[in-house]
Parts: sequence; structure tokens; C-alpha cells
Amino acid sequence: MPAVTVDNPLTLPKVAASGDAAARPVLAVTTAPTGFEGEGFPVRRAFAGINYRHLDPFIMMDQMGEVEYAAGEPKGTPWHPHRGFETVTYLIDGTFVHQDSNGGGGTIENGDTQWMTAGSGLLHIEAPPESLVMSGGLFHGLQLWVNLPKADKMMNPRYQDIRGGEVQLLASPDGGALLRVIAGELDGHQGPGITHTPITMIHATVRPGAEVTLPWREDFNGLAYVLAGRGTVGAERRPVAMGRTAVFGAGGSLTVRADERQDGHTPDLEVVLLGGRPIREPMAHYGPFVMNSQAELKQAFEDFQAGRLGTVPAVHGM
Repeated sequence: MPAVTVDNPLTLPKVAASGDAAARPVLAVTTAPTGFEGEGFPVRRAFAGINYRHLDPFIMMDQMGEVEYAAGEPKGTPWHPHRGFETVTYLIDGTFVHQDSNGGGGTIENGDTQWMTAGSGLLHIEAPPESLVMSGGLFHGLQLWVNLPKADKMMNPRYQDIRGGEVQLLASPDGGALLRVIAGELDGHQGPGITHTPITMIHATVRPGAEVTLPWREDFNGLAYVLAGRGTVGAERRPVAMGRTAVFGAGGSLTVRADERQDGHTPDLEVVLLGGRPIREPMAHYGPFVMNSQAELKQAFEDFQAGRLGTVPAVHGM
């Protein structure tokens, strides 16, 4: 980790918050509980225990792995439905093949992102390729769910396959932090992901002892999730480590700092930074459906059961 990097961050465009930007305080730091998803791959539930008013427009995020599979062990998900939101699968290490009931799909690996707008609904599957199942190997990634406003919930489904080499690479002024803008905008620099709900998604690598203070849109919320390593967040330097999520309060900048000494298995602090404009609409969420009311949830289940979200392609023998 990570798959997408550069030898010298000082060659990249620099980003730093202005001196008069109000620092965002850290409201809370939570620890993600562990669990299993799909056919049994391990996950950390990054947003567990966080009040939704601090998450909106984000719904959930799972860190998938990091796990070194033996031959025959790699796992994925069975066919499942979605409606009313977007799934963002960021694969740091490994390979995933995805397919949907509309004929869409593809392969993501080593720094790629698959952005699926479920909209009105579809059936979807994600699984490692047969070659990886046979050989085993490293698997590590994130899946983020982003809500859609009521006006967009029934739009036509859409895919974006974002290659790792397409992300916008930036750096802190001293080169101590490498920033990968996957979606949204940071200080005028635009990432490749096209979002219906305005958000920013960044994967930052902060070298030991380095600190980065980034400008942050005041109309966005602010979250930081630690993929690996140790450090602090906020001007008050609240400690964070792998599997912890920091919730920031209001302000125009946020700060992340890496400890001088890191864990033995990771040289740097790896952190995902998220911000989004809250939708502030009623949300009814159950399983793979995210709607605005219980009646719309009931309709989603009925449509799924009636086959109106699509059928599993016969090529999979199901």
C-alpha cells in the first residue's frame, strides 16, 4: 500500500490552507468494529457509532481487508440489489471483477475505483477473478455508500471506472504528504470522480513526523478514517490509529499529522479524508436500499421480488 504513488512529491502541485482559515475541531474519534461481508471477507465498519447528522450524505464505509489470502480463499459478494444511492469501491491492493444485470461491469485493481450509481435499481456482483482465487494474494480496499437526493434516487444506473493513474495527485508544501483526489475538488484541483451529491474523497499518505493542513469547504462535513499507521488529527492533536474515524466540526481547514514512529508493517500514516454537502432529507435505509420513506422502501423490495431491478445473467448459471 498504496498502489498509486510518485518518487518525489515535491514535483506535484502544492496545497495548503490559508493562515486565516478557521481550524476544524475534532468532535469525536471512534473505533471501527470488525465483521464479515459478502461471502465472508473481513471488514471494519468505519462509521459505526457515529450520529448520521455528522455523516450525511455518506451512509456507510467498510474497510475490506487488509488480508493476505492463501490459494482458494479469496471471496467476493453474491448477486445483490441496490437502489437509491451510489457505491464507491476503491481497491488499494488486489483485483475485483464486477458485473450488473444491465450488462455493465469491468475489472478494478491496485488503485482503481469503481463508482456505481445504482439510482432506480439493479442487481450487482463483485468477486475476485478465478486466477486470484487459485493463487491467493493480498486484498485491501474500501467501499463507501453515498446517498442520492430524492430528485436523483430513481435516475438511470451509471458506472464510472476510475483508473488509479487518473486520480489528481497533490502534495503538501514540504512534500511530506501525498494526496490522491479521487472525487470532488481540493483547493481548485479536481478529481476524476463525477458526483451527483457534492463530495470530496482523498487518500492521503503522510510520512512520519509530517503534518498537512488542508483547506476544507465550510459547507461540507469532515471525516478522516485511518487505513494504516498512527498519528493525530486537529490542532488539538487527538490520537488516531488504524481503524479509527475522526469527526470534525465546523471550520475552513483540517489537520492530520503522522507520528514520528509508525507500526512495523506500514512506513506511513494512510488516511482517507471525506467531505460532503449534507442532503438533509428524510432517510429510510434497510439493507441494499436507501430511500426517503418506508413506503418507498416497501416498493423497492416489491420491485426486487418482481424482477423489476433486473435478472441475473444466464452466463453465471443462476
